Formats: sequence, C-alpha cells, structure tokens
Amino acid sequence: MDNYIAIVGGVNVDVGGRSLSPLLVGDSNPGEIRTTLGGVGRNIAHNLALLGANVRLITALGDDDNAVRVEKSCRELGIDLSDAIRVPDAATSTYLFICGPDGDMVLALNDMSIYAHLTPEVLAPKLPVLNAAKLVLLDANIPQETIEFIAHRCTAPIFVDPVSASKVGKCASSLGYFHTIKPNRLEAELLSNIAITDDESLARAADVLLATGLKRVIISLGGDGVYAASGSERLKLPALPTRTINTTGCGDAFMAAIALASLEGHSLTETAMFGLVAGALCAESRATINPELSLELLKAKLEELRK
Repeated sequence: MDNYIAIVGGVNVDVGGRSLSPLLVGDSNPGEIRTTLGGVGRNIAHNLALLGANVRLITALGDDDNAVRVEKSCRELGIDLSDAIRVPDAATSTYLFICGPDGDMVLALNDMSIYAHLTPEVLAPKLPVLNAAKLVLLDANIPQETIEFIAHRCTAPIFVDPVSASKVGKCASSLGYFHTIKPNRLEAELLSNIAITDDESLARAADVLLATGLKRVIISLGGDGVYAASGSERLKLPALPTRTINTTGCGDAFMAAIALASLEGHSLTETAMFGLVAGALCAESRATINPELSLELLKAKLEELRK
C-alpha cells in the first residue's frame, strides 16, 4: 500500500444508555441502549478513509466479539488492520456510559487497560511500517514510553492528538520530535505552562511549544475557532457557521483533515481551513462521524467559503 498514513492509537466500543425517566439508583431503569464504534485513533482513521486516504491502523484488540466487530468495520472501510496486535484473554477497549432523560451523562466506566500492551517492544518490529508511511499519527491513549519510542525512532513526520487534559502530559517530553500537535485550549495551557486568557497569551503559548522544535501547533478554540502557528506564520481563524446537531467527534474529523491537507502540501492557512470545514461537517451529523464526508464535499465547501 503506497502513500499511506499510519495511525497508532485507540479503538473503543462505546455502549451508551439513556433513561426514559429520572434514574433510580439501585434499580432497573427503562431506557434506550446503543453500541457504536469509537476511539480517537479509529475515528481519525474512519474520517481519513472517507476522505480517500490509505490508512494503516496499529492498535490493540482483545479476544472477544467486539474485536470481530472492529475488524469487520475496518475491512468495509478499507482500513488496514494487519499490524494491529491481538491480546489473548483480553477485552477490547470499552466505554460504558449512562445518561439521564435529559441526555446528560450521569455515570461512566472505561476499560482501556489493553493499551498497556502497546509497548515499545511490541512496536519495534513495526518501525519499518511507520518509517515507510507518508505521515504517522499518534493519539495519547497509548503509553507514554511508546510515544517516546516512536518519537525518537520514527523518521516519518509525526502528528499528535493529545486526546484529553489527563493524557496530554504523555506528550510533553517528546514535543521537539513531532511535526504537528493539535491541542485544545486547556491542553495547550498544560503543555506550555501559560494561562491562555487572550490573543497575546495564546501567541505566547504557541511560541513556547514551537521553541521545543515542533514544526506546527494548531490549537482548537472550540466556538472561537482555531489558532495555528509555525516558525514563520501565525493566524487565528473563526469557527465556521454551521447547523450544529452533535459536537462529538468534531476534533477527530479536524485532525484527519489537517493530516490530509499536509500530505497534499497545503499552506498553514489552508490546512487549518481543511480542519475547520471537516469539523463543521461533522457537527451537522447526528453520528460521531458524518457518513457523507468526502474529499469532494470538503473541497466544495472550501470553494464556497472563498467566494
């Protein structure tokens, strides 16, 4: 498979329930239950596949029916799982949550212990696959020592999604080895040790991150848009107007789009716009990943914005 993007990250099976009436603790509550596939690495891979990219996903799968479901989905999407590891007698990463009738989450459990098996020793034989990729994308669900191993050994450009404020610290020691990182405002604060309160502090935080050796930092600002910086360029773009239905998964769509834009050689501004448009398209879908997403649709929306 030529010109592929390699992703090392997480796959989740999300099991969610919504009560039809106020929850009664310690009792059985009537409601609706749905099972969907998720995980940052898998979601980015899914978006990239819809955008027409060749993708190889390196993750850890258990010895269970959920792994079969993940494999079937990836096969249908054209995502190459041949370098994923299978862990005998282990459960595929699962996220279980319960919401009240208003849709607000009341309780959740996550079992992501399987990613402890994605060790440097396990990844070492896969370095030829990573080094041959046009771009390698990591999410911070994998162990810190594995992030550091890939950062020091991988010769392909590395893009990183920090995932969350609780996991962004795994990336701190390797920043200078990455090409691009996409933190949100809080994650950027934690990485830079600068409280972001205005445009000036936002720029200073980006400068601190770039000083580590990073080539680019693209900070998601939610409803305030995005701030992108490289060694020679700084820009802030507003969020795009959209008919928002669901914001879950918008960051994964954004990450997929900026990775693809980078492969196509677009400028920093165009790369950030790719991400904003992909995120806006995701927000217009009830699903975590908009099934209508395509490179043609994304570029058509970009052309509309230029007029």
